[in-house]
Amino acid sequence: MRILFKNIKELIQIRESGISFVSGSDMSILPNIKNAFLLVEDGLISDFGTMDACPDTKAEQVIDVTGQMMMPTWCDSHTHIVYAGNRESEFVDKIKGLTYQEIANKGGGILNSAKKLQKLSEADLYEESKVRLEAVIAMGTGAVEIKSGYGLTVESELKMLSVIKQLKKNYDLPIKATFLGAHAVPKAYVNDKEGYMQLIINEMIPLISEANLADYIDVFCETGYFSVEDTQRIMQAGKAHGLESKIHVNQFNSIGGVQIAVAHKALSVDHLEEMTDADIESLKNTKTMPVALPGCSFFLSIPYTPGRKMIDDGLPLALATDYNPGSSPSGNMNFVVSAACIKMKLTPEEAINAATINGAYAMGLENQVGSITRGKLANLIVTKPINSYGFIPYSFGETQIDKVYIKGQQIN
Repeated sequence: MRILFKNIKELIQIRESGISFVSGSDMSILPNIKNAFLLVEDGLISDFGTMDACPDTKAEQVIDVTGQMMMPTWCDSHTHIVYAGNRESEFVDKIKGLTYQEIANKGGGILNSAKKLQKLSEADLYEESKVRLEAVIAMGTGAVEIKSGYGLTVESELKMLSVIKQLKKNYDLPIKATFLGAHAVPKAYVNDKEGYMQLIINEMIPLISEANLADYIDVFCETGYFSVEDTQRIMQAGKAHGLESKIHVNQFNSIGGVQIAVAHKALSVDHLEEMTDADIESLKNTKTMPVALPGCSFFLSIPYTPGRKMIDDGLPLALATDYNPGSSPSGNMNFVVSAACIKMKLTPEEAINAATINGAYAMGLENQVGSITRGKLANLIVTKPINSYGFIPYSFGETQIDKVYIKGQQIN
């Protein structure tokens, strides 16, 4: 089926094939075409250009978007949207001044979510999770990574990953699955972290690999959770079973996680709220994508990733939501883009690049989504009538999305 979009006020994020991500000063460049057309064939971007070059095609559907802009959908490379229930009771604890770690120490946090998830059936977990997935798609997300990590037992981690597999099957957008068994040490192993490490390495990873349930492996490398040495062992075990690494690092402390992730050629390092000069230096001239999660910083009132400094030092940067029940209970990439501009001092061009092409790279999807490129999926946002794309982050309290298309099909 051919679909022709015509009279596009501005077609944003035009890229030739072969560009995987952008870094440093190149992040301030957002290629676009004014007064454009876009042709979709069989769910893929087939052609685009200025209206005076619009082909005389017999498209089955012609959509006039006069006054509106078009761009690729957001690429959210870090989420935990398969979870049970919520943790709204901890919200008040945060307001009263308790820290993330203090809430965890009193039985909240990740272990609270794990307790709820272990009791929930796979069918009910799927029903809860699909509602969240449909909501983020409607807000413009056209590719997403989803982590496990709220199971913390063999059975429950497999249950989470099975739900992600069902979501992959039932929804058309690209979904990547990440095994995060090393999210926290469960209560049963509170005095035997090594025993839990052995369970992850010797039982969970082989089972997950055999069942082809995950694309990536992750570790919460942080003081009080998993050390740099722990992280290295789990990355090595994952690699032996074909799982590339995407690692939580530097959320609260810089303990060497960035360096060990880079040494093991991790696809991404995520969080990065606490960054030293040595951390930034270690990421230069690598293919490891730094990923910032400003929704988490906003919700926990912790520092924001120093995105301005990192880009000025020549690094790439991706943006993601960290959608989870405890520290970032929102999958709204529009807010993430706004927060990156307002709190991290990114320009609109840099933030849009970080949330599209660089986000796609951070989950290995750079050849499928993230830009207006011939042959990529027609996962597209049509904006409301706006003056410029800068209005998207400017109007942080409301969405400027009119319609979302996945593989050329309107979903809202």
